[in-house]
Amino acid sequence: MTTAFAPGKIILFGEHAVVYGRPALAVPVTQVQATVTVNDAPRPGIWIEAPDIRLSCELSQLPLTHPLAAAINGVLTATGISTPSPFTIHIHSTIPVASGLGSGAAVSVALIRALSSAVGRPSSDEQVSALAFEIEKLHHGTPSGIDNTVITYARPVVFVTGARIETLQVGMPFTLVIGDTGVSAPTKESVFDVRQLWQMDRRRWGRVFNRIGEIVQAARRAIEIGDLPVLGPLMDDNHALLQELTVSSPELDHLVDTARGSGALGAKLSGGGRGGNMIALVRPQEAERVAAALLAAGAKRALITTVQAK
Repeated sequence: MTTAFAPGKIILFGEHAVVYGRPALAVPVTQVQATVTVNDAPRPGIWIEAPDIRLSCELSQLPLTHPLAAAINGVLTATGISTPSPFTIHIHSTIPVASGLGSGAAVSVALIRALSSAVGRPSSDEQVSALAFEIEKLHHGTPSGIDNTVITYARPVVFVTGARIETLQVGMPFTLVIGDTGVSAPTKESVFDVRQLWQMDRRRWGRVFNRIGEIVQAARRAIEIGDLPVLGPLMDDNHALLQELTVSSPELDHLVDTARGSGALGAKLSGGGRGGNMIALVRPQEAERVAAALLAAGAKRALITTVQAK
């Protein structure tokens, strides 16, 4: 038996603009995770048991473009194994689907790690991230690569598409409350819609992306020196630009406003938008109060996480 885990993730700043070459900041969320276990199977074939998505089948029953099939076949191809021994892959995740917490990438990362170890050819972090990125294309169309990166390396990162991975240095711990709207919002759709906007008026939306990039750089400096009061207004500014990009929603705006009215230092949507999660920067002593306010305002769940200094 081989088991691997992968955390969730949250984007702090820079979503959507990161697809167009601007930087983004993201951190792992270890309170939720994907778990994949590979066991020998008493029957021929490669069997997949994923009760969270009501899936129980043999690999050949899935289309090649199914993310799980693509991940499994990708590992077997990369390891040069054409006729593996029979085995069963058990998949479980506590990460809500289509909510901005990286559920798809976490399952891919845990699956790649568990399966490559089970066949005796463990993959390096670089190999895991590269293959998970290919699977992300099936989930999101034109992903930035930030999800597979922060989840694979399980550390805060500064991400720029095509650039060397940089670790985000955290000068002082800070606490976030993550509020889930409960609205499923596939990132692929919002990414596509933003691309259409950009193609119709590249100058206008390029300016928006540039402004988001400036916010990211200011947030990075604040995080690195521990100047946390600066972060709240930057979150608010980033959210306003995401509203302009049409990727917010009434549910997200309501939770963002609720968090701010309950004492949060700042708040914004996180991830693809149109649903999913928002995040609020809070003083540690006020985290429970803000979380309760979000639940009372209709959030389906509220998660408190602290980004630790390294």
